[in-house]
Amino acid sequence: MPQNKLNRRKKANEKQREGGQRRDYAPRTFRSPVLDAKVDEKRGRPKQVSQHTLAVRRDNAAGQRLRQISYAAEEKLDERKHHKRLPLMPRKPLVGRPSKPLLVTPQQASRLDPERQTAAEALETPLTVPMEPIVLREPVDVTASVQGPSGRTVIPRRTADLRQAPKRPSVPLEVMSKEEQEKLSELEMFLPRIAHKPDPILLMVVLSLLCIGLVMVYSASSFVAAQYYGDASYFFQKQLLGAVLGVAVMLVTMRVDYRIWRRFSLLGLAIGLPLLAAVLFIGSSAYGASRWLVLGSFFSFQPSELIKLVLALYIADWLARKGNQVGTFLYGLAPFVLLVGLVLGLVLLQKDMGTASVIAILTTTMFFTAGANILQLLPALGAGFLIFLSQAFRGYRYYRLIGFLDPFKYTTDINLQLYQSLLALGSGGWFGVALGASRQKTGYLPLPYIDSIFAIIGEELGYVGCMVVVLLFMLLAFRGFRLARRTQDVYGALLATGITTWIVVQAMINIGATTGTIPYTGVPLPFISFGGTSLVITLAGIGVLLNISRYIQEPEEPVFSRRTIAKRLKRKVAE
Repeated sequence: MPQNKLNRRKKANEKQREGGQRRDYAPRTFRSPVLDAKVDEKRGRPKQVSQHTLAVRRDNAAGQRLRQISYAAEEKLDERKHHKRLPLMPRKPLVGRPSKPLLVTPQQASRLDPERQTAAEALETPLTVPMEPIVLREPVDVTASVQGPSGRTVIPRRTADLRQAPKRPSVPLEVMSKEEQEKLSELEMFLPRIAHKPDPILLMVVLSLLCIGLVMVYSASSFVAAQYYGDASYFFQKQLLGAVLGVAVMLVTMRVDYRIWRRFSLLGLAIGLPLLAAVLFIGSSAYGASRWLVLGSFFSFQPSELIKLVLALYIADWLARKGNQVGTFLYGLAPFVLLVGLVLGLVLLQKDMGTASVIAILTTTMFFTAGANILQLLPALGAGFLIFLSQAFRGYRYYRLIGFLDPFKYTTDINLQLYQSLLALGSGGWFGVALGASRQKTGYLPLPYIDSIFAIIGEELGYVGCMVVVLLFMLLAFRGFRLARRTQDVYGALLATGITTWIVVQAMINIGATTGTIPYTGVPLPFISFGGTSLVITLAGIGVLLNISRYIQEPEEPVFSRRTIAKRLKRKVAE
């Protein structure tokens, strides 16, 4: 092959290489994808598509897909695009607003109305299509709307603001009417509840006092029983019979749900009031008072003891039903004064000042606990105190008041019982003269086994024995008021308050009269003094109290538990 021809081929190949390199580094805007494809086909190379061509094809395909997307799809795409930037829409309803025209393009107008397609195309300005006022379930602000890719007006959906708490209605919704609430409270009495074990501490305190009472009744009454009845255990046998009957009644009332007694409280009051009135006519008198109904030669009954428990049951039910009306005069104080005044009047006519005092304090404490109005209660208490003073300065009570002012003056007549009680307490010392070795019970101290039994305890068991009895009553008061505080319903709380107040106040009056702290009055010491009626009724009240303890709500961390005390000690050490 000639040399010139070879040189020409070399130069052509070099130019082709240089042109290819220039073509690779040339700007994309000057190249033609169609020509490149044809050149590649001629040379036998595979089709190579540049990045620019791929981008253009991708944009064209996306445009075709967007034109095929429906109106609902445009809303979804628009929400994704503008969700984070959309402001919260205030709750402003559109009802009552004038309708605004909506601007649309000619293509959109032709879709809405095909007959106006020609006119829409002829116009260069967009058409206005009047729309009906929109009534929405939730108010939406149209001003916050945006335009989708196809030019449609898109109203974004309302999103909840989780950062703000939902607003509560200012007026509380009344789920049940007052009549339905009253019916529900009545039905609660019949609903079964889970009963727990009774309060063991309260039960042990009561049994301890009962055992002390049995022993001291035998010791204090042995001399008188042997002298008058020929049997030193005469009064002890009767007291033991009353204790057995009282414990049986206590076990029954401890098992019966205390809410059931609400249905029988009015019946008990209807029985107790006639019995109080009957004592004035057919009752037997003893020691200057008419208190007992005697049936035969063996059985006697004291209605004033029964009325204490009946009043506690009825007043607790009455106050629980009154609710907030207890603080009013017409529905609260006036009926209360009439009922209590009637009972106190019947008891005072029996010349029983001690029992009247117990009933007055019992009912007043329950009324005050239920939410009485202090401004109304104080005048009523003042009037009642004046009535008590007027009764205290009549008959033998007047002489007891004079003897109280000077216990060591009239020691042979007016102050005989008080003076001998003080001698018995003083001669006992710290540990007493020994059980059964009392000298005052041998005819010196009147009624050593009834009203003055605390003096015999002080003489035979000393100061230590008296303090044990006082501490047991204090523990009973603590457990009783603790039950009243932890009871789940108002009736149970008021009933526990009344029974505890009745027993504790009666013990305080007896101990105070024996020690000369208050004027002398004849009130038995609960669980210890001789008296079958008083013992049975008191144990029945204790049974109700124990039943209330079976339904109380115990706290997770009691005040005097080991865990709570340990936590307190740790806090003090840390401080």
